[in-house]
Amino acid sequence: MKINFKHTLAFIITFAALPAFAQKDPENIGTEVVNVVKPYTPTISDAFKVKETPSLDDEETLKKETITYNIFSFPVASTFTPAKGKAVGVDKEEQEHIYKNYATLGFGTYAAVNAELFITENLSDTDYVGGMLRHQSSQGNIKGVELDDKFYDTSLDLTYGSRTPGFSWTADLGYQNQVYNWYGLEEGVLTETQIDAIDPAHTFHNFYIGARLNSKDGFFSEASIKYNRFWDALGSAENRFYVKPKFSFDIMDTKVNTDFVVDYVGGTFEKDYYRIDTIDTNYVGLTSLEYSYVNFGVQPSILYQKDDLSVNLGAGIFYSSGKQNGRTDGKLFIYPAIKASYKVVGDLMIFYAGAEGGLRQNSYRDFTNENPFLSPTLIVAPTDNQYDIYAGLKGKLANNVSYNIRGGYNSEKSKPLFTANAYDAANTNTEGYAYTNSFQVVYDDVKTLSFFGELKADFSKSVTFGINGTFNSYKTSIYDEAWNLPGIELGSSLDVAITKKWFAGANVFFVGERKDVFASDLSVQTLDSYFDANLNVGYKYNERLTAFLKANNIANQAYEKWINYPVQQFQLMLGASYKFDF
Repeated sequence: MKINFKHTLAFIITFAALPAFAQKDPENIGTEVVNVVKPYTPTISDAFKVKETPSLDDEETLKKETITYNIFSFPVASTFTPAKGKAVGVDKEEQEHIYKNYATLGFGTYAAVNAELFITENLSDTDYVGGMLRHQSSQGNIKGVELDDKFYDTSLDLTYGSRTPGFSWTADLGYQNQVYNWYGLEEGVLTETQIDAIDPAHTFHNFYIGARLNSKDGFFSEASIKYNRFWDALGSAENRFYVKPKFSFDIMDTKVNTDFVVDYVGGTFEKDYYRIDTIDTNYVGLTSLEYSYVNFGVQPSILYQKDDLSVNLGAGIFYSSGKQNGRTDGKLFIYPAIKASYKVVGDLMIFYAGAEGGLRQNSYRDFTNENPFLSPTLIVAPTDNQYDIYAGLKGKLANNVSYNIRGGYNSEKSKPLFTANAYDAANTNTEGYAYTNSFQVVYDDVKTLSFFGELKADFSKSVTFGINGTFNSYKTSIYDEAWNLPGIELGSSLDVAITKKWFAGANVFFVGERKDVFASDLSVQTLDSYFDANLNVGYKYNERLTAFLKANNIANQAYEKWINYPVQQFQLMLGASYKFDF
């Protein structure tokens, strides 16, 4: 590098003179007047970007050298072996085939037979047809019974249906034949000769045809229509017809429902029992009994829902026109139809309450379904259920345990009660029901205070349990007792899937004391409470075939459900069920 000598010499002289100026005495500086012409205004000169490309002063500029290289690939030994992943095992159950049809057949003590056959078949993607044949019978032989006590119950039900996304309907047709015997005789009243002359058998026949419709579109919601023809072997006959359409639509966020009903029942009994009837003495001694009632009803309601509150407000308006042995009567009825529920703690606790009522149409067939030992000499009339006021709590104690408790007060006018027919040795009626062995229907105004409790638990997929109880207190207006109505009813059930092949179940029930009368002197009698326990065990041989063993009334009690009518004691039934497809 070249060094400028002149510049270096000037630099040295300048630094050498600096100490001389610094050593001047500050007291002898003197004064000087400075006139400022204008304030000092600093400026910045314009900057210009140097556009020249600097030149390299190196003696030699290096040139890039071309490099050629190759990659040699060769294996490298490794001792590391990664562990292979293993999927968690899942038990995959084989999908059980659902068969469309099944047949059941069982035989038991008292020469009992229980048979069922159910068949269904799809005719197309929307239409199907089905049928059910049932038979249940027993040859009786109940201990201590002097009359024939066998019974038969056979029924056939057919259905044709169609299902589409917006509309579905079914048409039903059926027939039922029942054979019973009035076998319950009061002890010490009849002679052996009289008993031998009794023919206790009686037969019921029932034919019905009906249809049900459901719609998901429009204001029409659903409807049911049915005609029922019921008759017996002693000249009694009854016709029942009803149609019940329902309409539903929304106004804003409120649902409006309207139920309509037209319900007709009419029939005749060939003769009267020649009894003194508390309802109306004009019925006594008639050669036949006739009745007909038609009830018209409309029940509009509004459903309001907000958050955890649900309220259904409505009312029922009914008009009944009736004819009983030539007398015609018509009356208007108005009933409450109010229901409400509130989720106090989600699904864990739900409070509900209501006040409801209605006009209930009674019929000869409904009565015999509850008590088949009635005499065909009845008075049939509707029941005015004025109001049923109730309140309760329901919900869950845990995910698999649910409960329901409820208290209510119910008022019914002309409530039907079953009680024994009076026996008169001078009675000219010699039918098989006129010997202390049949029941009549009487009507009373009954007020009922009731409490109900229920608990259900699913301990696992294999074990389910349930228990319930009802406690009733009755107040009557005409009679001293609410005939044959128990004050206490308890029930419990248990179902267990022991293995994939074995399963078992049990159900028990308890019915408290009831009141009735002896036919001979009409003295009030108390029917003992009774306890009944039933067990069943099943073995699933394969998907199609299952065998079962049932034991009923295992406590071997000869209790009386109705006065003078002991039931069959310990019973066994062995049978099998077979599933199949065509």
